[in-house]
Amino acid sequence: MKKNDMAAEQLATALPALTALPFVGRTFEVHYGDTMTALNIYAADGQTMRYRVTAGPFTGATAEVRYQAEPLGAGLYALSWQEADKGTVVHVDNFDVGHSCSYYTTAALEFVCMAGTLREVMKGAL
Repeated sequence: MKKNDMAAEQLATALPALTALPFVGRTFEVHYGDTMTALNIYAADGQTMRYRVTAGPFTGATAEVRYQAEPLGAGLYALSWQEADKGTVVHVDNFDVGHSCSYYTTAALEFVCMAGTLREVMKGAL
């Protein structure tokens, strides 16, 4: 294999990591029972997400965050970010089966675990 062919193959292997993220440019609803329901609106840049809490004690809360995504398996991703108040959030979301686990450390160092459903919300339904 020629040197240029090897470089092109390496680049082609690296690019799908960003372009293949199934949530980029789409909106998903996470529903954690009575605890919280939120819309996660993923920008096309593959780095920015805006969320809006639509049910539960934090209804109305909204923010835009920069996240990191790590593929864990088929349709399974770890997404992490830090809130403006320095709280941290990690989601383990399975976009193939519609399941989400969320781990949140508040700015006051309280640890909250939630699990629930994950479903795409079409733009016309917002």
